[in-house]
Amino acid sequence: MSESIKVSEIFPASAKKLYTSWLDSKEHTAFTGSKTDISPQVGEHYHAGNGYIHGSIISLQPYGRMVLSWRSKDFPDGVRDSKLEVLFEKSNNGTRVTLIHSDIPDGQAKMYEKGWKDHYFKPMKKYFRNHK
Repeated sequence: MSESIKVSEIFPASAKKLYTSWLDSKEHTAFTGSKTDISPQVGEHYHAGNGYIHGSIISLQPYGRMVLSWRSKDFPDGVRDSKLEVLFEKSNNGTRVTLIHSDIPDGQAKMYEKGWKDHYFKPMKKYFRNHK
């Protein structure tokens, strides 16, 4: 059994800025406040959240969509990676970022939904207000 979540927020920045920042180690570290190693190439492995999260880049559609394999240190042994789809859509006030996180181990979805909001969306709102 697995679970899925969908979270969305509008940020005061362009889709290009948000997309390129997500795939840049320095910018990703800056907007989350935790160490991230990532590069914008399909097949590349990444680490985020000071090593709490890791996975690989499955597909990239510049400024519109990315798909990543994703797992945290809280995943049970033997459980496959989850899938994270990140969508960037123009909005009147900037860009809507939607995260569709699927194949989450049973019982962990609420924890990750809170984590996306607290450790990504909240600091991203603050960061991109000043770094458009």
